[in-house]
Amino acid sequence: MKRRDFIQKASLASAGVMAASPLLSHPFDDGVIKTFGFQVYTVRDVIYQDMAGTLKTLKKAGYDHVELFDFQDGKILGKPIQEAKAILKKSKIDVKSIHIPTGSGGKKISGTINHEFQRAIDDAKELGAEYLVCPYLNTSERENIDQYKKLAELLQKSGEMCARSGLGFAYHNHEFEFQEMEGQIPFDIILDTDPSAVQIELDIYWTRFAEQNPLKIFKENSGRVALWHVKDLSLDEGKPMTELGNGIIDWKQIFKHKEESGMKYFFIEQDRNFANNSLESLATSLKYLKKLNY
Repeated sequence: MKRRDFIQKASLASAGVMAASPLLSHPFDDGVIKTFGFQVYTVRDVIYQDMAGTLKTLKKAGYDHVELFDFQDGKILGKPIQEAKAILKKSKIDVKSIHIPTGSGGKKISGTINHEFQRAIDDAKELGAEYLVCPYLNTSERENIDQYKKLAELLQKSGEMCARSGLGFAYHNHEFEFQEMEGQIPFDIILDTDPSAVQIELDIYWTRFAEQNPLKIFKENSGRVALWHVKDLSLDEGKPMTELGNGIIDWKQIFKHKEESGMKYFFIEQDRNFANNSLESLATSLKYLKKLNY
């Protein structure tokens, strides 16, 4: 029996028949991108001091929706859910996705993947989100291949819980999932979950950083790569992140495969290495992307 089949049978036996995946929208019409999103981690240097002002600036720059982070214990970006919801509503920027920590190790924090996950699901729906995403694994969570196998089971269970509540669930990659470990590729173990429960948020930068081909991943996992992180890769020493159009990634070619991948939303992101500052970098990347003829 394939590992994917084992995970499905074991989890479905305990949870009952899994709900159908939610019908989610997408940001393009007749092949042309209509709406644009950003990952709020990019502007973490300013959004905690002035959430309303930061969102207003990015709305004016042309952004329509956002992917949030710092989500746990009934708060988002350090603010109670209802307070953040009111600010987001006033900004007219929609929440499409939220990064949620695993909550592994250390103090048990409510509203994480490992602890009271249903609370996070309920809070995400209150904010209007369509997806919850497992964004990162601490080093202690990825020391051996057995940890990845346990992760796959956790992702499967979490995805089923989301589906029953009408949310999508995805895993976000970095470079380390592509590094061989004990004769296996961790990313393959993650992909061996049920696609109807666990989709992929492919970080195009980290995928290329790991010398992998995003188009190959789209083709081999058609319809499953529902979310993208869009940030460019420079050939400067260390292959740092850079604004879209300043790096080596062929974005026109990447976006030609949006339907094949199953992309519902993409989020422009840049963790660091800004030409000037985080807000200007997001504006610069958006201007570049809008010039492309998809």
